[in-house]
Amino acid sequence: MKVKLFYLCFFLITGCTNSGSFESIQLSNRLECSKLPPSQYDECVNRYNKSYDQYERERKEAMGD
Repeated sequence: MKVKLFYLCFFLITGCTNSGSFESIQLSNRLECSKLPPSQYDECVNRYNKSYDQYERERKEAMGD
């Protein structure tokens, strides 16, 4: 219940911006990593350790913008 309340508050604070949504999703993914065994934790966290700016650059590059 506390986790759901945290996410609700986080969404309200960040608003519905692209970067806010991205950060919220990244945070959620990193929290899910904490449920993994230590041998998989670091790899999981590294997957979701990308900044929104880096994500945008890679997305635009992939789309050919």
